[in-house]
Amino acid sequence: MAIMAMTLTEKILARASKQTKVLPGDNIWVNADLLMTHDVCGPGTIGVFKKEFGSDAKVWDQEKVVLIPDHYIFTKDARANRNVDILREFALEQNIKYFYDITDLANFKANPDYKGVCHIALAQEGHTRPGEVLFGTDSHTCNAGAFGEFATGIGNTDAAFVMGTGKLLLKVPATMRFTFDGEMPPYLLAKDLILQVIGDIGVAGANYRALEIDGEAIAQMSMEERMTLCNMAIEAGAKNGVIAPDQTTFDYVQARTTKPFYPLYSDPDSEYYYHKHYDVSKLEPVVAKPHSPDNRATVRECSDVRIDRVYIGSCTGGKITDFINAAQLIKGNQVKVPTYLVPATQKVYNDLFTESIDGLSLAEIFLQAGCIEPASPSCAACLGGPQDTFGRLNEPEVCVSTTNRNFPGRMGNKQGQIYLASPFTAAASALTGKITDPRDFM
Repeated sequence: MAIMAMTLTEKILARASKQTKVLPGDNIWVNADLLMTHDVCGPGTIGVFKKEFGSDAKVWDQEKVVLIPDHYIFTKDARANRNVDILREFALEQNIKYFYDITDLANFKANPDYKGVCHIALAQEGHTRPGEVLFGTDSHTCNAGAFGEFATGIGNTDAAFVMGTGKLLLKVPATMRFTFDGEMPPYLLAKDLILQVIGDIGVAGANYRALEIDGEAIAQMSMEERMTLCNMAIEAGAKNGVIAPDQTTFDYVQARTTKPFYPLYSDPDSEYYYHKHYDVSKLEPVVAKPHSPDNRATVRECSDVRIDRVYIGSCTGGKITDFINAAQLIKGNQVKVPTYLVPATQKVYNDLFTESIDGLSLAEIFLQAGCIEPASPSCAACLGGPQDTFGRLNEPEVCVSTTNRNFPGRMGNKQGQIYLASPFTAAASALTGKITDPRDFM
């Protein structure tokens, strides 16, 4: 009897559950390839793990648990720093191989071995591989779906169970497919595409669905741009986002790990819960207005909105390609509002000083334009954080940000107005002091 067709997400979950076929709605035991937790959720996960499995229990695999402090760091807040201490103690106790420590927290200095924001650090360190299953105690774990794997955020209790057993009971999501065809105009970035999708279907439009993204435009994208797309799948309510692996994927992964991986692909006759096509040549730069990622408008529709600051950073918008794109517009100009730069990882921070445009490093371009000196890599103001968090909105300001959420209080002050935008739009807006279409500088 022939095996019924499956989507990419279904294929990955079938393999991880050792079944030949799974269907949307099936409840299956899924074997994890990796569990990631950080300083915000890690202490809670560890607490549940010790309570349920015993104070002397060992994690199921010391090389498949990754601990990354990245959220509330570089602060004098004692409670935040204690969270990192808990991770450090647990890593030592359990002999965790992949603990990316950070020291001298109170003096805002990074350990040379510190990696940075978990989602981008996982990719840069070779932990994201096609065909695998990644669970993380962070909603933007779906970032790793760009590598053709099933990656999703889970709560502390589920994470503690995975920590002890290496598996999790999961319901198979139905798949929604979004196809982007055509050639990307030079003024559009991946952030514009995912904001378009979220604006079309709403923040609950993909609740507990897999969001599969493909098309000619996607095939031409870098891995970092693909990460932006999958990163914000959760902003539509999706269980996961996924892009089928190709040579671009293989080149990125194989440059960072020698571990084997198993690429999987949707069957041609797969059934989808929903399928929408886009012609990217007909799309415009967009923003998400306060206070929801689905409150979409074209940038031109918001051209009268004056702003107080620009923020370029986070797992969504703090990768090196994001800074390159912003620098292309900022080079040779002066910013009109405070412009914060927060690289996602230590590697991105270092690259700001080595990557160049016309002989000038990115850091020189930004500093000559009047931007604030790049911060040490962390989630920083994307998640608000303590009062001394770099870039935090402590006043009710209007901010154009390359981050992923704009709920009230997300970046600090509850009266703050956050407009989500691409690095192009953020850079153009920094140069004028109001929300500005990047085409004005191209």
